Amino acid sequence: MSRNFKAILLSLFVLSLSGCATQLSKKDYTDLRTEAPRSILVVPAINRSVEVSAPDYFLSTISRPLAERGYYVFPVHLVKRMMEDDGLNDADMVHAGDPQRLGKMFGSDAVMYITIERWDAQYIVFSTTVTVEMKYVLKSTTSGQTLWSNSQKLVYQPNGNNSGGGIGGLIAQAVVAAVAKAAPNYVPLAQQANMQAVSTKGQGLPAGPYIDLYQKDQADF
Repeated sequence: MSRNFKAILLSLFVLSLSGCATQLSKKDYTDLRTEAPRSILVVPAINRSVEVSAPDYFLSTISRPLAERGYYVFPVHLVKRMMEDDGLNDADMVHAGDPQRLGKMFGSDAVMYITIERWDAQYIVFSTTVTVEMKYVLKSTTSGQTLWSNSQKLVYQPNGNNSGGGIGGLIAQAVVAAVAKAAPNYVPLAQQANMQAVSTKGQGLPAGPYIDLYQKDQADF
């Protein structure tokens, strides 16, 4: 490989890094700090992906990141069951409804609405790319207004380490990719996406009342 070609590749790599490092402006947390919610009710997610089971898998990944930010999170599976028993089993209908009604039902300070935009795996011969993408909206159960919103997308593509040279190695890579496509593990990726969505400085949620950073992180949020 010539030196010039290596230099071009290096330049493209540096440009791609600078593009990824774009600094987002800090969100306006005025309304969120004014209402200062202590508890969050997570309702079933709207599923815009082609994976039917995505909402159920996703539901198991959201409580911990919110709790680690210092908020009480109502037990998500119990909430889902209670809502279904009350006839609220359509996520689109729940999201379009009045958060104040949900606040009265459960006694929560805020409601978290999540839309799953991507939850898929793309198979390209020797590799499988897994993508999750979610949108988050937190609404007050007192005023009904939006207190915070964010979105997060993560893509995972395992390094295609060659399992050997020649045709045998290529076949091994293709088999591994096909297995990953048949049964991709979205949960760790969704957990990481949720953690980044709620904890990234200037974009995520300020510390809630159940951790020591409460009302001490104004410089970052």
